Amino acid sequence: MSGDGPRAPQIWVDADACPGPVKEILFRAAERAQVAVTLVANQWLRTPPSRFVRALQVQGGFDVADDAIAERAGPGDLVVTQDIPLASRVLANGAEAINPRGDRYTTDDIAERLSIRDFMDELRGAGVKTGGPAAFGARDRQAFANQLDGWLARRARR
Repeated sequence: MSGDGPRAPQIWVDADACPGPVKEILFRAAERAQVAVTLVANQWLRTPPSRFVRALQVQGGFDVADDAIAERAGPGDLVVTQDIPLASRVLANGAEAINPRGDRYTTDDIAERLSIRDFMDELRGAGVKTGGPAAFGARDRQAFANQLDGWLARRARR
């Protein structure tokens, strides 16, 4: 780290599975709030021309994008991910984490979420059909935007 003092909080996006409408909300927020948004994926991503938005392409492979985010996200940052183990890692680093549906991960509920995730993985591994998530809709988009606005408001007060 250089002697520039603490860096401004920024947003990290686990972008491989992030819905397009959430990315659009983030792109608009980056400009409006002048906050850095970095999309991390193992594929090339199209981003709008902006000094606040960038894409970081990582090598393909299991958890490579998650590792890149976990290594970089720190106190005050926001991580957008559906990946519960990644959320757990970044919470341990002092970052905040939400999923694209606007659900906030907390240190109080992350262990329970990990247990449920592992249990569902075991059921699927045993051949039980568990179904997938509901389609991403307007309510999810609004919940995400509300959580993002809350984080931006807290960031502005720092």
